[in-house]
Amino acid sequence: MEQSTSHTFKENAHKAIDDANLRVSLQTMKTGFRAKRSAAVAKLPEFEALRDEGKRLKDHVLANLDFYLEAFEAKVLEQGGHVHWCATAEDARQAVLTICRDHNARTVTKGKSMIAEELGLNAFLEREGVTPIETDLGEYIIQLRHEPPSHIVAPALHVRKEAVADAFRATHTHLAPDRDLSEPRQLLDEARSELRDKFLAADIGITGANALIAETGSTIIVTNEGNGDLTQLLPKVHVVIASLEKVVPTLEDATTILRLLARSATGQEFSSYTTFSTGPRRPEDTDGPEEFHVILLDNGRTKMLGSEFEEMLRCIRCGACMNHCPVYGAVGGHAYGWVYPGPMGSVLTPALIGIENAAPLPNASTLCGRCEAVCPMKIPLPRMLRDWREREFAAKLTPDRQRWGLQLWAFAATRPALYRLGTRLVARMMALAGGRRGRLSTLPLAAAWTQSRDMPTPRGETFMDLYRRRSSSTSQAATGKKG
Repeated sequence: MEQSTSHTFKENAHKAIDDANLRVSLQTMKTGFRAKRSAAVAKLPEFEALRDEGKRLKDHVLANLDFYLEAFEAKVLEQGGHVHWCATAEDARQAVLTICRDHNARTVTKGKSMIAEELGLNAFLEREGVTPIETDLGEYIIQLRHEPPSHIVAPALHVRKEAVADAFRATHTHLAPDRDLSEPRQLLDEARSELRDKFLAADIGITGANALIAETGSTIIVTNEGNGDLTQLLPKVHVVIASLEKVVPTLEDATTILRLLARSATGQEFSSYTTFSTGPRRPEDTDGPEEFHVILLDNGRTKMLGSEFEEMLRCIRCGACMNHCPVYGAVGGHAYGWVYPGPMGSVLTPALIGIENAAPLPNASTLCGRCEAVCPMKIPLPRMLRDWREREFAAKLTPDRQRWGLQLWAFAATRPALYRLGTRLVARMMALAGGRRGRLSTLPLAAAWTQSRDMPTPRGETFMDLYRRRSSSTSQAATGKKG
C-alpha cells in the first residue's frame, strides 16, 4: 500500500460509519478478541510481571540497537545467509526485485507481513512482472478483492463470509456454479485447494518476522495456518522482511515476546505454528531453501530513537490496542488511510510518513487509556498521541477555527473569575434554549456534533458551584458532629 489517505480520515470515517456490513464485523471483533484476551490473561497469574519484563527487554534493545543488529548480521552470515540493510522503502523494494531477477522468479508466495504492506510490495512486484501470491487466508481474500488489510492480525476482518464467497466465484475460474460456499469450512477448503499448487510452483517465498534473534541469527514467524512454513520451506529462496526494532538478544528473550504476543493478539497461550528459520538448508537437512536473505528496513525508525516516540518501537504488533479502541471499533481499519490502523497506527504513521500527511490521526482518539492498559509492552500511547497533537498545533496544521477556539478558551481558562462567569452564563443560556426537552438539536460552532446527535443541556449549577456547595455542606456537617 503506497498511497496514504490518512489526511482525509474524517471523510473516510464518515463512509465507514455508514457501512452496515462493517458495523456487524466490528461488533464481532469487540466480543471475540476482547473476551479471548481477557480469558487468556486470567489464566496466567504472572502476566503483569511478564509485561514488565517485556518492556525492560525492549527498552534495553533500543538503547543498544546497533550492537544487537550487528550481532544478528554476523550470525546470519555465519549460517550462510545474506543481510540487506535498507534505509528506505524503495531500497527494500529494489532489494527484493534484485533477488527475484537473480533467480528469474515469475511468482513469489508471501506469508503475512505488515512490512510488505508498508513497502507496497505486491503492487511493485506486479509492475515489474512478478506475481505475488498471498498465502495467509485473510491476506489472500483481500488480495482477491484488491483491498488493503483492515487489521494487523485479522486483515480481512471487515469482509463477511458472503463477500468471501463472491470473491472466490469471481476469481476461481474452475469453480462449479453450484458449489456450496455458505460455510467457513467450505471457504477454507476452496482456498486451500487453490493455493496448494501455487505453494509448489513458487520460485521465491517471502515472509515477515515477529522477532530476529541476535544470539543465533534466526528469524521467527508465528501463524495459525501453517502457510508460513510452506512459504519458506518449499521455494528455493526464502526472503525475510523485517524492521530494525524486531531484534532481541537471545532465544530466551524471544520466548518472553511470544508469551505476550499470542495472549494479547488472539487469546491463545501460543500460536499454532511458531517457526524458527536459521540460514539456508544444510547438507543434513531434509528440506529448506537453498538461499536465505534478510532485508532489514529502517524507513524512519532510527529517527524515532531518542525522541518522545521511541517507546512506540516496543510494539510487537499484537493488535490489542485497536481491539479495545472505541474509535477503531466504530470506523474500522481502512478509515486510518495507511498500513497501521488504531491507536498504534495513529502514533506510528505520522512518524513514518510525516505529521503533515497524517495530521487527523492523533486526534482519532478519546484518550480513554484503554490502549495503554491492554498493551503488552506498556506503550504510553495516549501520551504520544498528545505529543503529536502538540506538534500538529505548532506546525499550524489544525484548522484556523479550531486554533482560534483554543486560543479563546486558553484566554478565559487562565482568568478564573472570567471563566466562572462565562460558564455560568453559557450554562444558563443553554438550559433556557433546551427548554423542557433538555436538549439542543443545533448548536453554533458545534454543527459536527449536533449533525448526528442532540446536545444535552446543563441543568442548574456549574461544576465549580456544585463543588463549592457540597464542600460547604460537608464542612458544616462535620462541624455539627464535633459540636
